[in-house]
Amino acid sequence: MDQNVEVSIISPVFNESENIETFVTRVFQTMQESGLSWELIIVDDGSTDGSSDALKRLSQEKSELRVLVLSKNFGQTPAIQAGFDIARGKYYVTLDSDLQNDPKDIPKVLNKLIDEKLDLVVGWRKNRKDNFFLRNFPSMIANNLIGKITGVKLNDYGCSLKAYNAAILKEVRLYGEMHRFIPAWMATKISPDKIKQIEVDHHPRLAGVSKYGIFRTFRVFIDLISVYFFMRFFSRPGHFFGLIGLILGFVGAAILIYLVSIKLFYGIDIGDRPLLLAGTLLVVVGVQFISLGVIGEILSRTYYASSKEKSYLVRWDSHDEQ
Repeated sequence: MDQNVEVSIISPVFNESENIETFVTRVFQTMQESGLSWELIIVDDGSTDGSSDALKRLSQEKSELRVLVLSKNFGQTPAIQAGFDIARGKYYVTLDSDLQNDPKDIPKVLNKLIDEKLDLVVGWRKNRKDNFFLRNFPSMIANNLIGKITGVKLNDYGCSLKAYNAAILKEVRLYGEMHRFIPAWMATKISPDKIKQIEVDHHPRLAGVSKYGIFRTFRVFIDLISVYFFMRFFSRPGHFFGLIGLILGFVGAAILIYLVSIKLFYGIDIGDRPLLLAGTLLVVVGVQFISLGVIGEILSRTYYASSKEKSYLVRWDSHDEQ
């Protein structure tokens, strides 16, 4: 990491040619007044509207601007991860380039992160300027659900304006469409007490077309299942599958014991009873889930043994001070 850069600002871009120059100008104005050393990394995620040409020109004019142009549209999460991979700062800031989040709020989230020694500060668009039924209401439901399941309670998971402690964030890899769950992913490495939120401004979109729709809400719920599993059971999958297997096996065994009892003591024919099939099926499925849990434990241990990934994170080591 280059210690000459204190703050890396990462912004993914997809077809924002009408906003990109204004966005870059506002970021430069804000950061030049901050007194911090910084860089702006913009990742063009396969734009087809001329955004990449504008960014290439701007990168030649501004030394603090670095532009990555991806070979195709990979999605927002890979674009953000690409920016993280080359960022050099001690602190990272992410925000979209559509100007709905105000670049003037960057110092606000940064100062809270640094002054309170946090690992993540999330923007809260309290007065959000979006369609209530298509954007705001589904987000309210999703935010409450994510908070209850992950234990990281925030009012606005979807706000792109966030500030991070780079040392912690580098321990987290993003895949799929998991950018909206970064606070939950970071909570797998740190205490939720190190994650806070702060109110930020939000503006209506003045140019360009939104890349989000109502169907994104359904993808959030599907992704949430994966997040819950990884947060609770990634290092111990046997507990997850084993518990399901034990419950199913117990119910199936109870049904079979009941049927055997009425056969032995009352002579009732059980051969044509649906319960016999159900009980047998539950026992078989239960054994399969338990076996899957054992296989999962083996794979988990193989993963940790063969990779640099650890099941823990050391924040401070007394040996480093010597």
